[in-house]
Amino acid sequence: MLALVVRDYDEAIAFFTTALRFALVEDMPLSDGKRWVVVAPQGGQGAHLLLARAATNEQLARVGDQTGGRVFLFLHTSDFEDDYRHMLAQGVRFAEEPREEGYGRVVVFYDLYGNKWDLLGPREL
Repeated sequence: MLALVVRDYDEAIAFFTTALRFALVEDMPLSDGKRWVVVAPQGGQGAHLLLARAATNEQLARVGDQTGGRVFLFLHTSDFEDDYRHMLAQGVRFAEEPREEGYGRVVVFYDLYGNKWDLLGPREL
């Protein structure tokens, strides 16, 4: 599991479950208005993300820039075109056009806060 610092639980849940089609695994209230919110790619493959709401000004300043602008997370798909088109239709921002690499098809996209991700699909034969 990885922690991803977010501005707001509900907007983060909406983005991940709608735009990226993740499953909401857990959403449990904790003390002081905090929640234990976990999302994961459908089908149980890949890391779970703990959506951790920023609790301090320092944490809030890191939302969307957890790695200094580098690609930070990788979303694997078995149907690149379907997921790419779905994400486009949901308003996901892309940094480039999809491209072929030796390891498969890839396109860099931004999550709702500006963190960079790679959408990775199998090589076209």
